[in-house]
Amino acid sequence: MAGKVVILSAPSGSGKTTLARHLISVQKLNFKFSVSATTRKKRDHEINGKDYFFFSTEEFKNSIENQDFIEYEKVYENIYYGTLMSEVNNLIVNHNIVFDVDVLGALSLRNYFKSLAISIFIKPPSIDVLEKRLIDRKKNDPSEIKERVRKAEIEMKKEVDFDTVIINEDLDVAKQELIDKVEKFLK
Repeated sequence: MAGKVVILSAPSGSGKTTLARHLISVQKLNFKFSVSATTRKKRDHEINGKDYFFFSTEEFKNSIENQDFIEYEKVYENIYYGTLMSEVNNLIVNHNIVFDVDVLGALSLRNYFKSLAISIFIKPPSIDVLEKRLIDRKKNDPSEIKERVRKAEIEMKKEVDFDTVIINEDLDVAKQELIDKVEKFLK
């Protein structure tokens, strides 16, 4: 029997990766993480094949031509992200899958999986809180933070296109709300 799909999306810094990891940690739900491909630079703590599949721009474009992706997006200038069909096909046979993707990717995935999927938008309490989180996590320089905040303002207008929204003000509350929504969906 094939699994079901939970698609988490949010502006950068909203907590979607933390929530995706929490969902995977609840063993009875049988979730595996769909590892995305990207052309962005690998961060020090990241592992190729675990956090992302790191591609050169040329490799990524070749994979587009070969139709290796269910969906892909150019998220920032010269930075692509995509969902590999082979990765999904390997996982969905025996597991439910959680995706942690940008807004456009999420909508493409929801369209692809239809009734097998639930799309959940993770929303920060405000743009100001989001900006503070981005600054506090010290992963991006000020120009990148400014670009991410600008992009977040646009992405937050897309929340109406999702099946449901979780406001991540208190992480523990958001984790429980996510589990409740997912358990209801899986039944």
